Amino acid sequence: MRRSLPVRQLARRLLSNVPESTVYGGPRPQESSAAQRVTVTTLRGKHRRGEPITVVTAYDYPSAVHVDSAGIDVCLVGDSAAMVVHGHDTTLPISLDLMLEHCRAVARGATRPLLVGDLPFGCYESSAAQAVDSAVRVLKEGGMDAIKLEGGAPSRISAAKAIVEAGIAVMGHVGLTPQAISVLGGFRPQGRTVDSAVKVVETALALQEAGCFSVVLECVPAPVAAAATSALQIPTIGIGAGPFCSGQVLVYHDLLGMMQHPHHAKVTPKFCKQFGNVGNVINKALSEYKKEVETRTFPGPSYTPYKITPTDVDGFANALQKMGLSDAADAAAAAAENSGTEGGPKEK
Repeated sequence: MRRSLPVRQLARRLLSNVPESTVYGGPRPQESSAAQRVTVTTLRGKHRRGEPITVVTAYDYPSAVHVDSAGIDVCLVGDSAAMVVHGHDTTLPISLDLMLEHCRAVARGATRPLLVGDLPFGCYESSAAQAVDSAVRVLKEGGMDAIKLEGGAPSRISAAKAIVEAGIAVMGHVGLTPQAISVLGGFRPQGRTVDSAVKVVETALALQEAGCFSVVLECVPAPVAAAATSALQIPTIGIGAGPFCSGQVLVYHDLLGMMQHPHHAKVTPKFCKQFGNVGNVINKALSEYKKEVETRTFPGPSYTPYKITPTDVDGFANALQKMGLSDAADAAAAAAENSGTEGGPKEK
């Protein structure tokens, strides 16, 4: 009996409207025979064995393909897209509908990692019912495997519990919770006093009790993160929380050193290590492209792949003459004669 395709692979095929044979001859998606879907059970196994969990925040199809190819465990579609992709100063402006667009793009590009979608500000605070409805959309419409929500107020704990009871895996988030900057007074680290540190641990425990499969610890001192990690029976994912968490998460653009715009420099976190310098590579490539276009060295023969026979060029030129387009006919003939040489049309 023929085995059916995995659901996500089938969904990706159905979502694609590009036929197999097209003029776009780029590389095909890499299908690893050894790659298996990461699930919540996979993460529990890694946590039990003391193996660090890798998480990357990504927002679109190209970055998701890279995350998938690198074998990252979890791909988080974060509401930080509001800042990194859309240029806002905070995460607050992004809507659930826009988050779903990002989720769908990532789901098409990453078939191996566990996919977690953020619930953005304004879509789950009113009631547990609202939270469940939003979480259902993230899975059904966004193609995610789980959701993440911020904070540890009683209403957030109730929302997390309701979502879990609805059959949806939930990742919690404590410490610096960017959606709460109105209350926190900005992007400020948490857990730096006794009361604040205790609150971080208590909140993480409450989220575990609500049924969360993991908790993000953001911008807290390493001893606080170590204490929370020790107290919990579920994995902790650190971001600016030191090396003692069960795993780590960074934003795709940040870890690659992709952005050098002044806006991004303003919001790039202190804790982010740049594992690449992709931004400089991008700037250099764009400058070289501009130069080659302006000097007419691009596109040369190697990048002008579509041909027309000499006979058809003559027929085309004759047709243009009959249309009264003598200059166009001459241009077509001249282009045919020079199609094997570098450079384009000369300025008049």
